[in-house]
Amino acid sequence: MLKKFVAYYKPYTWLFFLDMAAAAIGSLLSILFPMLTRELLKTYIPEQMWTMIVTVLGAMLGIYVVQTICSYIRIRWGHQLGVNMEGDMRQDLFAHLQRLSFGYFDKTKTGHLMSRITNDLFMITEVAHHAPEDLLISVVVIISAYSVMFANNYRLALISMIPLPFMLAFGIHFGLKLRAKFRLVRSTVADVNAAVENSIQGVREVQSFTSETYERQKFKRVTRVFQNARSNQYKVMGRYEAIMMFFREIYYFTVVAGGAILIYRGLLPVYDLVAFILYVGIVLPPIDRLISFTEQLQQGMTAFERFVEVMNVQSDIQDRPDAVHLAVVEGQIDFQRVRFSYDAASGQQVLSDVNLSIPGGATVAIVGESGVGKSTLVSLVPRFYDPIAGAVFIDGQDVSTVTRSSLRQQIGFVQQNVFLFDGTIRENLKYGKNDAVDDEMYEALDKANIGKFVRALPNGLDTEVGERGTRLSGGQKQRISIARVFLKDPKILIFDEATSSLDTESEAQIQEAFKRLAQGRTAIIIAHRLTTVQEADIIYVLANQTVAERGTHSELLAMNGHYAKLHRNQTWA
Repeated sequence: MLKKFVAYYKPYTWLFFLDMAAAAIGSLLSILFPMLTRELLKTYIPEQMWTMIVTVLGAMLGIYVVQTICSYIRIRWGHQLGVNMEGDMRQDLFAHLQRLSFGYFDKTKTGHLMSRITNDLFMITEVAHHAPEDLLISVVVIISAYSVMFANNYRLALISMIPLPFMLAFGIHFGLKLRAKFRLVRSTVADVNAAVENSIQGVREVQSFTSETYERQKFKRVTRVFQNARSNQYKVMGRYEAIMMFFREIYYFTVVAGGAILIYRGLLPVYDLVAFILYVGIVLPPIDRLISFTEQLQQGMTAFERFVEVMNVQSDIQDRPDAVHLAVVEGQIDFQRVRFSYDAASGQQVLSDVNLSIPGGATVAIVGESGVGKSTLVSLVPRFYDPIAGAVFIDGQDVSTVTRSSLRQQIGFVQQNVFLFDGTIRENLKYGKNDAVDDEMYEALDKANIGKFVRALPNGLDTEVGERGTRLSGGQKQRISIARVFLKDPKILIFDEATSSLDTESEAQIQEAFKRLAQGRTAIIIAHRLTTVQEADIIYVLANQTVAERGTHSELLAMNGHYAKLHRNQTWA
């Protein structure tokens, strides 16, 4: 794990060494101040050497100026190092999430992922900047200070070291406890984020069901868990820092008490005690740094563990090493003895021994009761999921043997729950064709029966659609999604219950746009309303986890089986 962490330093090696150099120089200069003070008290003032007094005072001011410059470099460019590393980590994490399969997101809350992308990465990069810097400053100052202190008076130097092993042992012991507490807090922060996101996304449902009180109670329970975790964390932190503060004060006391005894016995001059007290003031800040370093390191390592945990997740859907580019000619799709389960370990299958064939250029409908696996079946075509047995073929090519990018470039989706990104109509259309010009966009919108509406908007293509397209009606969102597919120009089209929740007029416009889109393409329609699929070339009926019936609308009615029953229920309704 440490190797992975260090790898993020490599692109910014010069920033790292600039930060470390500034930290080392500033630390070493701080050692000179007590040395100069000792010489003033020992030699220059008693012997009234005015020139040397002025020179030493000037040198002290010079030390402060150089330390100020070093502090600026550390703060300005040290933090820049952290910012750069955070950006790289965030980009890597985001890119990795984009590659993960749907199965991962089915089991992972968005709020947890958001916590790792924001809070965790900020904590990691704070450690990336401060940890090496604080450690270097502490080591340089403590070693340098004690070297001078032993050179001046080894007796008092030895006495002053008495509290250090106790501070070190206590810090290591409580550091482990802090790490566990910080890990728990990070986990509960993710739960809070998930709860907030879930409630905000469902605010319309909350208000329509007047469930505000229920939501507040749910959030209160999550918040209470977070508060308890935080409270336990601060309980450990309070004990840790209070005792460490006691050790710091004991450190001063030990130096003063030891110095007083040595002076009483004639083993230490007064000016050496003054210099030692100044050195205590120099050594204590690095000890404070080590205290905060321990706390920050625990938080950072906990956060980095969570970062690595996500980065180590491998997608269930991978390109084979010998994967080839998919070339679609006719667009024929074949399912051969396909079985699928969302959780293979449970043994509960969604699809079992599914065999069906979709001729290239044909329009095929898949119908059945809710929850029978219609959407799951078509999700196997672009490899959003892989079957646990059997195979899916396009023009005789097993989709598991071709690259995912070439496969998905050939497939256009129009779904029931259209997702529009928070941005403009133009930005959403560019998902279909990134380099599309305005004329191409308006042509696609016209084919989708929404060009006239967009032209009439004050900002046209630059109209904001709102989060998830909330500023548009359901029909408008569907037609923009169809325009997006027109721009993509795929060979295979999947129309997943895209009109089930629309009014009659919007449904008619979308059906017309779909027929236009389906021309010359292999089209798969999933629908509850059987009136929308009566003209399909073939209708497959799913029941009992497999294909129960197939045929045209009239042929299926004549069978008087599952399809006929569905048709009768909808007709009577």
